Formats: sequence, C-alpha cells, structure tokens
Amino acid sequence: MGLRQYLPTWRSAGVASTSLVLALGTAGVGVVASPAAALAADPHGCETATGHDDHTARVRPGTPVAHDPAELTPTQVAQRESELATILRERSRARAEGPAAPLASITIPVVVHVIQENSTRAGGNIPDSMINSQITVLNQSFAGSTGGAATAFGFQLQSINRVVNPSWYPIVQGSSAERSMKSSLRQGGKGTLNLYLGELSDGLLGWATFPTRRLSSQDGVVALNESLPGGTATNYNQGDTGTHEVGHWLNLYHTFQGGCSGSGDQVSDTPAEASPAYQCPTGRDTCSAPGLDPIRNFMDYTYDSCMYQFTSGQASRMLTAWNAYRAS
Repeated sequence: MGLRQYLPTWRSAGVASTSLVLALGTAGVGVVASPAAALAADPHGCETATGHDDHTARVRPGTPVAHDPAELTPTQVAQRESELATILRERSRARAEGPAAPLASITIPVVVHVIQENSTRAGGNIPDSMINSQITVLNQSFAGSTGGAATAFGFQLQSINRVVNPSWYPIVQGSSAERSMKSSLRQGGKGTLNLYLGELSDGLLGWATFPTRRLSSQDGVVALNESLPGGTATNYNQGDTGTHEVGHWLNLYHTFQGGCSGSGDQVSDTPAEASPAYQCPTGRDTCSAPGLDPIRNFMDYTYDSCMYQFTSGQASRMLTAWNAYRAS
C-alpha cells in the first residue's frame, strides 16, 4: 500500500492541532487489523478484503514513518502487471469471438461519503460547495484542460452521503474501523467511484485502492476533507489529492515507482524519478535516464499548485485498465 502525507503546520480555529490528529491516530480510533483479519459479511455482495489488498496514496512531506508505504514492492508490481496481462489476453480472445469494442469515453458516477464526528465544520461537516468544486477539478484534470493530456474519463456526482459516527473519525488507514466504514457504506459496482472524506490519521492526505479482478468492499478513494478546493490544508487545498488518488484507482502508479531502474511506473512517457518530489522544485533530475523529473505530474507528491498533468501514456494505461477491470 502507499500513502500521501505531510506534517501540517496549519489549522484553522476550532480544527484539531497536528498533535491531536496524531494522538487520535495512535490512540486507536480503529484497531489496526492484522493481515490475516477478515471482514464480517458484506451487505453489498462485494468480495470482502483479507488484509492484503493493494493500496496506494499521497503523503505530505515531513511526517516520520518507519516505512514509506507510498511505493509498491517490485514483487507487488510484477504480480499486478502479470494479472493485467492475463486479463487483457482473455479479453482479446473474447473480442475475437464477438463484436464487443473497448470503451473510449466514460462518465464515472461518484458517491461521496462525508464522515463526520459531529455537525460542525471542525467535526468534518464540509459544505456541498467544496464537494461540487472537487468534481469540477476532477473533470478539468482528466479532460486535460489544466495543461496535460486528455483522458477518456469524466465524473458525475451521484449522491452525497453524510454520516456522523465518532468511531470512524478520524479515518484511520488500515484499521478495522475503516474496513467497517467501507463495508457499510460502499455503493455501486466496479465502475462507481466511492469517495470517503474526513479527517485522516497520521497526517495523511489520502489513499486509494487499485482495481482488482473481483470487486472488493474496500474499493474506493479516501481523501482529507480539507484537501478539497477551499479547504484549510495549505498547499494541498486545490483538489489535486482527489485527482492523484483517482489516478491510483484507475491503475496508475506513482511517477517515482521503482526509482531509476526497471520499468518504473510502467508508462514510457513519464521520465524515471528516484524519489518523490515535494513542494515545487525546479530542474530536478534524479535519474540518468533522459528527461527531468515529472514534478508537474499528478502522480508525484508536489504541491497542488505545481501539479497539473497526466501524460498520453498514463491516459492510455488508465483506459486499458478500465476496460480490463471496471467496464461492465
């Protein structure tokens, strides 16, 4: 799994301080599940998670972690790429036997779950206007109107589900509470984006699941509520955490996946990058391969103001993955 996080030096009046956020995360608002832990029966008929689902995310700079979970291991990448190749071969054979054509333009329904501790803004009760602005940012980013390549994807808000449940707040990544939350709330099929918003544990900005052959009840995107446009997360409040995480949900790796060696993020037009880029550096070049580091790419870790593009290769990879995993 992987995460995007930072140590906030900000907080508006009435919102928990950094120390309180971290204290809540370590106090076990949700108990961290062991890899062998299984979910209870899933009311939506999804495959239940078994603790080893691949996750990836966006992290803020400066947060001390024993292991940066933002990068998959080479074994995990190899397994995922092998599975994708197998599915594509199966679908290729199926197309040879019938008239089915790959999708070229997709509108993704979005179900937003606003997780709240109480009815106040400090307790997670963000306004609808911020959510509508986030959908606008997703549509602009994936259409290429911010300066990158256009992709096949658009987004349509289907519903907003507000839930007051202190036992789920803040959302603790990898906890039994997170699993319970998602199992209880997730709606739709593989092609429905479930977006969970709230205060997050450990200074995280968000995390997401990769697509899988079978739908998991844990499928979806989690994002810091104050990372939405108009939020209080300084330098991370233009909605690009949502864009970054949806990129993962559509099967993109980080631009720094694999560092300078191997196939990296599996996309040929994103130059190799040894490590995440933070803030908004200029002229950064961490690998000997051609090209400066892709710090403007949505799949790096720079400030929202610095990232504005997907590449054509990333657009192609997302469409391929959609047709393999999420198309009905």
